[in-house]
Amino acid sequence: MTLKDVAKELKLDWHAVKALDKEYMQEQLLRNPVAAPRAIGIDEISLRKGHIYRIVVSDLERGRPIWFGGEDRSEESMDMFYEWLGAKKTKKIELAVMDMWKPFEKSTKKKASGAAILYDKFHVMRHLGDALDDVRKMEYSRLSGKDRSYIKGQKYTLLSNRENLTLDGQKALKKLLKANKRLNVAYLLKESFGQLWSYQTQGWARRFFDNWKDALKWQRLVPYEKFVKMIERHWDGIAAYSRPENKVSLGFVEGMNNKIRVIQRRAYGLRDEEYLRLKILTCMLKEL
Repeated sequence: MTLKDVAKELKLDWHAVKALDKEYMQEQLLRNPVAAPRAIGIDEISLRKGHIYRIVVSDLERGRPIWFGGEDRSEESMDMFYEWLGAKKTKKIELAVMDMWKPFEKSTKKKASGAAILYDKFHVMRHLGDALDDVRKMEYSRLSGKDRSYIKGQKYTLLSNRENLTLDGQKALKKLLKANKRLNVAYLLKESFGQLWSYQTQGWARRFFDNWKDALKWQRLVPYEKFVKMIERHWDGIAAYSRPENKVSLGFVEGMNNKIRVIQRRAYGLRDEEYLRLKILTCMLKEL
């Protein structure tokens, strides 16, 4: 139920209900102090429109957000988390999962030098999805007539997971891939890339990636070639998942990120950052 719904049900002022909700969440946090995390997940969220960011850090093993703050997504804002956590607890961090944003990595290497850096699979796959969409746009510009008509309006169909498509969507995808060889190759390469995170050693992960790169030869998929260069630059932080000690639930990381974005959408327009902070920090805590 929304604050408005609760206020209406209890015949209370909306502001009074919100104040009570804040007190309740503050008590939740008091009863659930933050322990020293071994594995953390780092993400940023955008506040309202424009480039106004805050950082959210989660304890991946205990399954809860533990910090919301910063002034932007700079190295200095990331430093604020480690200063809040304290040197003693920071030393116990062994793994930091993040996207490929240099300020987060620089701050972590500086403040938590003993932590391994792991790039979030879902951010990596998002970059590959963007590359696939760029191929779609290039093909749409290159073609005309009937060949172009197969591509028009099919962005969602092409970028969605096949299992999430309706029957009509699956038929449209099959028709599109049959009609355009370049998009078919790009789609199959995207679908197979997720296998990279299934390997138990960095050697086997590297062999898979090298074979995947070889499949790009002569395909003239320029966005994919750019993607490969990005992966090469960040290889150590991607292949780190192959190590047994770095096996955290990547599904949980993505699920947490999605949950935070749902909370953010619901709080949109309230213009109360403290309320959003409390909602995010308590979203995985048990009710009192």
